[in-house]
Amino acid sequence: MSCNIGGLERTIRISLGVILLLIGYLARLPTWGTVVVYLLGAVALITGAVRFCPLWLVLGINTCTPKESAKS
Repeated sequence: MSCNIGGLERTIRISLGVILLLIGYLARLPTWGTVVVYLLGAVALITGAVRFCPLWLVLGINTCTPKESAKS
């Protein structure tokens, strides 16, 4: 797996993942809503942490700079 998520996008994904997980935990959502929010939060958090998004690979998107890519 090569890096395809840059620094700013990584920060946004991790922050969004944490926020979504908190919403899923604290909000009074129906069961299906809680599951959806948890899944979206987990995906955002994991892809931000590992700096790789399979969807970005399929779409040919790469926000990782060559300098950041060499670190991974």
